[in-house]
Amino acid sequence: MKILLHVCCANCAVYPLRELGEKGFQVKALWYNPNIHPAQEYLKRLEAVRELEKLWKVEISYRDHYGLMDFLARTGGEGERAEGVRCRQCYRMRLHETAETAKRMKADAFSTTLLFSPYQKFDIITAEAAEVESLYNIPFHFEDWRAGFREGQRLSRQLGFYRQKYCGCIFSEMERFMGKGGPAALLNGR
Repeated sequence: MKILLHVCCANCAVYPLRELGEKGFQVKALWYNPNIHPAQEYLKRLEAVRELEKLWKVEISYRDHYGLMDFLARTGGEGERAEGVRCRQCYRMRLHETAETAKRMKADAFSTTLLFSPYQKFDIITAEAAEVESLYNIPFHFEDWRAGFREGQRLSRQLGFYRQKYCGCIFSEMERFMGKGGPAALLNGR
């Protein structure tokens, strides 16, 4: 069975790639993440995925586009007060691109490494995936990889991949710092 796996980052990809391979799937991957901010973060994550591609001989297609403006337009530029809406739009845009690409390449199914992280909104991802599945008439491969999160972290550390500290969007980056005393803490070097 041929499957197209959306890859959000190398760290989240190692465990699902290993699991799918062990189950006999022919896996191709897709890098499409217009949500990642700032540009330096985008480039670090992209480079780590390219390292994964070389090390594990994974076939990865790249829709390499730093899409901050697209992301902000689709999420309505909404920040903290609209987190569920913002995250839903972010998942939707990436799942649509993955399903459309899977359909074009005649894959049997599509999935996403977003199902790996316990920090992602699992229920929203699966609801969006079900909707996208019916729109494109291509099955979504649902697999809860969260139980392998620690193992995936261990593997990515072992492989020396860049390890990020937030989901990638400008809002999660802000929340990461605001939770540590807000902007004053940053300015005062705390």
